[in-house]
Amino acid sequence: MSLEQLIKQCKKRERKAQEELFKLYSNKIFGVCLKYSRSKAEAEDNLQDSFMTIFNKIEQYNFKGSFEGWIRRVAVNTVLQKYRKEKESLFEITSKEIEDVVEVDIDNSEDVSLDYLLDLIQQLPDRYRLTFSMYVLDGYSHKEISELMKISEGTSKSNLARARMILKTKIEEDGLKRKVESL
Repeated sequence: MSLEQLIKQCKKRERKAQEELFKLYSNKIFGVCLKYSRSKAEAEDNLQDSFMTIFNKIEQYNFKGSFEGWIRRVAVNTVLQKYRKEKESLFEITSKEIEDVVEVDIDNSEDVSLDYLLDLIQQLPDRYRLTFSMYVLDGYSHKEISELMKISEGTSKSNLARARMILKTKIEEDGLKRKVESL
């Protein structure tokens, strides 16, 4: 069965088609959810919530553009919406605090594994983790982040700077030396 046929059946709310679509894309969407979650268990919850939203909104997909891109966007928006409901408040950090971020002297000879970095990213406070993941891992602009998270562009930049500072500090504390600025 083609992807187009599968999507059309999902639009008719056919259970078997939904199961097939879930099997086809769950690993990729889980990867997206994992980047935005504090733990694997939370990522699994976010995956389920994302697919519920995908199935509820699939009739909005108009076969223009990549379907995978569309479901990734739905997943990110679902996680962000959940985050917005949970957050109490975002605090602004001043430009002076951003300027005070000290660069890390990093030696490229030691390896920082992807799993290690993902673990550190998951430990970041929500506002920093989400901003960092969206900007660095998914390539969103600060303008897009500000619109999706309902924060100012300045706050997005501040959150990113603070996330980088926290990650650099944790890596230094663990005794690892490697170029982190490219994160």
